[in-house]
Amino acid sequence: MTKKILFTVPITVACIIFSTYTNAQSNGKQIIRQNQAWISTNNTIRLTNKWGFIADFHVRRNDFFRNPNFYFARLAADYWVTNSLTMAVGYAHMWLAPSVAGWKTFSNENRIYQQLQYVSKFSKLNIMERLRNEQRWQQTMINDKPSGQNKFTDRVRLLLSLSMPVFHNRKYPSPVLSDELCIQFGQKIVYNTFDQNRLFIGLKQNITKDLWFDIGYMELKQQL
Repeated sequence: MTKKILFTVPITVACIIFSTYTNAQSNGKQIIRQNQAWISTNNTIRLTNKWGFIADFHVRRNDFFRNPNFYFARLAADYWVTNSLTMAVGYAHMWLAPSVAGWKTFSNENRIYQQLQYVSKFSKLNIMERLRNEQRWQQTMINDKPSGQNKFTDRVRLLLSLSMPVFHNRKYPSPVLSDELCIQFGQKIVYNTFDQNRLFIGLKQNITKDLWFDIGYMELKQQL
């Protein structure tokens, strides 16, 4: 009888992001610009040939690092259809800081999500494509207190990420370019089916074969 060997593949990503928000209203368009910092650790841990899990944690802050924007945690079961194609189902929770002056209470958002991810290679170009579908229950707040009601939306996210080594030595960084489009649906979604677009350009730095970090700039456009 053969003995099954368990192994892990951790992936850690840290991003510093300056984002731009666009707030569109029915009576005209108001543009609000913000500078933010976004740091995350993203881990894919493979336990067997077919099964593993995803464990992420994110911190985003306004005015660079001055004020909180949100804290976010994600956990999912991950299944390898092939070495290039994976399927995942999981749960995520967000603690969102108030945006109204004088308010102090964080609101909660619960998510269930499903995703397909495919990685491929064209010559030296590394390609990652991801389709994610999220069901989101966002807590509504009134006068800095939970109202007891949630806003439900379904959001579809399409991500394309490209990276290519430019040096023969793996110790040197590689450029990364990615774009993610988010569209949402729901009874209360009227003017902003387009939710946001995230365009990222940066560098990927390997630490080991299975561990690396990304750092770069993101332009995030969001319609509220």
